[in-house]
Amino acid sequence: MTEYQQKMQRRKEIQAQRLATRNLEKGLIIVHTGNGKGKTTAALGMVLRSLGHGYRVGIIQFIKGAWEPAEKAVLSQWQSQLEFYAMGEGFTWETQDRERDILKATEAWAKAQELINNPEYKLVLLDEINIALKLGYLPLEEVLTTLGNKPQDSHVILTGRGAPEALIAIADLVTEMKLIKHPFHEQGVKAQPGIEF
Repeated sequence: MTEYQQKMQRRKEIQAQRLATRNLEKGLIIVHTGNGKGKTTAALGMVLRSLGHGYRVGIIQFIKGAWEPAEKAVLSQWQSQLEFYAMGEGFTWETQDRERDILKATEAWAKAQELINNPEYKLVLLDEINIALKLGYLPLEEVLTTLGNKPQDSHVILTGRGAPEALIAIADLVTEMKLIKHPFHEQGVKAQPGIEF
């Protein structure tokens, strides 16, 4: 047996031991945050995976407006499994109406609570809710309480920059997307189909 084979055999044994002790199943609170791109995209990957398993999924979009036609076209294939609500009216610097932004976020949160509390939904994506929390559009304690009382086997994904520390503390999985380089900033490249939308 080669040195490489011995090393891989040992890794296989260690991995088997680790897997033997990991048998808990539970619904997760998942946070995607940070200044880098890919938070919603990573969450949509989990949405597609869940749909592929036949699960019911809910998506609430808090800040941005409706999905672009490309996302709508793909997601429309799962109309019987997917509930989608684009409840934001656009980026906050475009709306420039704090009271209306709070109203829209509150409406989105009411719909989110309905989906989170419904055990028929295996996965609920709260897209850009972290921004709504950061800007004070929603009461953080209420969000934390709802997450703490969700059905035991359902998953909730919360995306957006600036996730509050209290949310990070209760989450089971937290990923920070770190911006290292971006073509918009460094090269003046505009948003492109298939990449940004």
